[in-house]
Amino acid sequence: MKLDSKIPEGPLAEKWTKHKFNLKLVNPANKRKYDVIVVGTGLAGASAAASLAELGYNVKAFCFQDSPRRAHSIAAQGGINAAKNYQNDGDSIYRLFYDTIKGGDYRAREGNVYRLAEVSVNIIDQCVAQGVPFAREYGGLLANRSFGGAQVSRTFYARGQTGQQLLLGAYSAMNRQIANGKVKMYNRTEMLDVVIVDGKARGIITRDLLTGKIEAHSAHAVLLCTGGYGNVFYLSTNAKGSNVTAAWRAHKKGALFGNPCYTQIHPTCIPVSGDHQSKLTLMSESLRNDGRVWVPKIARPGLKAKDAVNIPESERDYFLERRYPSFGNLVPRDVASRNAKMVCDEGRGVGATGLAVFLDFSDAIKRDGKKTIEAKYGNLFDMYQQITGDNPYEAPMMIFPAVHYTMGGLWVDYNLMTTVPGLYALGEANFSDHGANRLGASALMQGLADGYFVIPYTIGDYLAGMPNEKVSTDRAEFKEAMDQATSRLNTLVNVKGTKTVDEFHRELGLTMWEYCGMSRNESGLKTAKQKIQGIKEEFWKNVKILGSANELNMELEKANRVADFIELGELMVDDALSRAESCGGHFREESATEDGEAKRNDDQYAYVSAWEYKGDNQPEVLHKETLVFENVKLTQRSYK
Repeated sequence: MKLDSKIPEGPLAEKWTKHKFNLKLVNPANKRKYDVIVVGTGLAGASAAASLAELGYNVKAFCFQDSPRRAHSIAAQGGINAAKNYQNDGDSIYRLFYDTIKGGDYRAREGNVYRLAEVSVNIIDQCVAQGVPFAREYGGLLANRSFGGAQVSRTFYARGQTGQQLLLGAYSAMNRQIANGKVKMYNRTEMLDVVIVDGKARGIITRDLLTGKIEAHSAHAVLLCTGGYGNVFYLSTNAKGSNVTAAWRAHKKGALFGNPCYTQIHPTCIPVSGDHQSKLTLMSESLRNDGRVWVPKIARPGLKAKDAVNIPESERDYFLERRYPSFGNLVPRDVASRNAKMVCDEGRGVGATGLAVFLDFSDAIKRDGKKTIEAKYGNLFDMYQQITGDNPYEAPMMIFPAVHYTMGGLWVDYNLMTTVPGLYALGEANFSDHGANRLGASALMQGLADGYFVIPYTIGDYLAGMPNEKVSTDRAEFKEAMDQATSRLNTLVNVKGTKTVDEFHRELGLTMWEYCGMSRNESGLKTAKQKIQGIKEEFWKNVKILGSANELNMELEKANRVADFIELGELMVDDALSRAESCGGHFREESATEDGEAKRNDDQYAYVSAWEYKGDNQPEVLHKETLVFENVKLTQRSYK
């Protein structure tokens, strides 16, 4: 299989403009003849559904939540990047492009990343027009703050609720089209498979989560906007419902999976408190603007936050400021996470488990006053106090890295199409824009860029060359896919084992975190592969699911998703084994610099790994898309 990224020729700054002109168009009268399915209604899905319906296409939108407002995009706190340069601090489209390429450790396409930076300025204007209440400076201009991996202030925010406010903007735009009859909304409905007709994606199979009914839906194109797969680690900052099923079923139908082992570890998460937890809570990266990260210079096991205030400055190690004086506490997420792990491995971690570091606001409160800090982060401080019982105004927060975002996803070309014609992947569901590490505040940017400003152009190019005749769901391809989905669910229900779904999920997650998390080595990855194969074998023999497939059955939902996570976990390990370099947040112990930093190997690994499914229990085939860098020089990343 030959991978064609379809990156346009010509100067970097002109690629997207020329490409848009060269794309074929569908005239307004013909747009209403085409049906488009959008799976997922977060920022990417809601913005795509609203934009395509506004253009005149007929859209069917699906989400497994009871409302699109519950999409996990709502959980994003700190902000959204855009190269507006309102601060006059030296920002530009090119600088945002460069910071993103560098932050991703030179493992992303130049063309995609520049386009993302280019349309970022339009996203802000669109969202302001929708009424998104961004913070403003005293003169009325939108306010900006800094995020990790940048030395300029380019992050627009709405206190600590940016994702929620942006989602409400996209949701209102989609609601307008629902009222106009151009978007048909299917809530509490989960996609189980993609239907391929004559080599093209022409529909999906779904399950009504309230009744268990299996249904088929046809369209001229299918957009997957289903988010990331961080819950393969069991404990992550993702909502418990976030899963890989839609993307994984598409993968099994021919869509290559790109860079599956690329996982983002977020440095500012509330630490694990015990085995009772089913998920983790994220504290916004924006807190690193004013919070200082430190641990004691000498190990103090069990040090509590309330006692930390008595530790004199001379006995504190502000390790990020010490190691990275240029960026300090605003180094990228992977660097901050790896250094937090390092000091905890040395025995200098704090809290009951020793797996935490302090994030201290005492200096900022003394400098700016409590009211100023409260205005910036009040809701985040309140959330932290409700969860931990500690008051961040009086004692430092405790934080530790956790799985947050996944840079891997379905491989797509410049038009966001997968290797299956007519099947697109948007936002976190694709692999395209972040390389080996995502900079903070770039997830919201990519989701909205894909939905508002990329897919409305590129899908037209595909549909313009396609007959507008509809495909009947009575065709054999739909019936076969429905039968397979029904059979799989019945098989799961009929195992009638003794071990719960959560037990299998937790076992998988612990294996992934220990062997394929922040730190990896060849021996550990081989151990993980064996363990995952054992988990898979036992799962299909001993999983316990009560109830039937033809009713509301949340345990069956979970089992169906965990079965996919198990298979994905094995592919992630295979991908990590094939990439014997440290890159981004993926520290390969065999590949490090003398001072312990991640060491890339550009001669052998400057490519996108794209995996092809070859059948159940068969090894997947690795394809490589070589990354070409014409505008940036590949250098060892340094934030010192």
